[in-house]
Amino acid sequence: MRIGSGYDVHRLVQGRKLILGGVEIPHTLGLLGHSDADVLLHAVMDALLGAAALGDIGKHFPDTAEEYRGISSIELLYRVSDLISKEKYSIINIDATVIAQRPKIAPYIARMRQNIADALQIDVRQVNVKATTEEGLGFTGAEEGIAASAVCLLNEI
Repeated sequence: MRIGSGYDVHRLVQGRKLILGGVEIPHTLGLLGHSDADVLLHAVMDALLGAAALGDIGKHFPDTAEEYRGISSIELLYRVSDLISKEKYSIINIDATVIAQRPKIAPYIARMRQNIADALQIDVRQVNVKATTEEGLGFTGAEEGIAASAVCLLNEI
């Protein structure tokens, strides 16, 4: 059994869509990044890649590569799923947290969980997503950015 952890953060800016867990969430700001800047999926991918000792998303999908500009992080998660499978690992579970002052994430969590499960070809009961605020503290509390963390367990097949 192998454990992995992931963390990601992106700045909130005008003129971008807010996408978390593959779900477009109505908000006045969106996340800045080379891809769609989905911090939740980025943290999940880093956790999975870390558990399999395959590096991180920057190694596999560098932000200097034009082919990844604007790409959906769900598409990247499908690719990570393939990498994990080729290394003969199965996913036991994923537990992830989104840290954001606003918007409220709870109404979208079921869809996020299902998107992650679908991309990884696992049961939705193997995926947990939760959200918290930092009570107005730090960069997330000041609504300057959104962060996410994730942990996962893999098993060798």
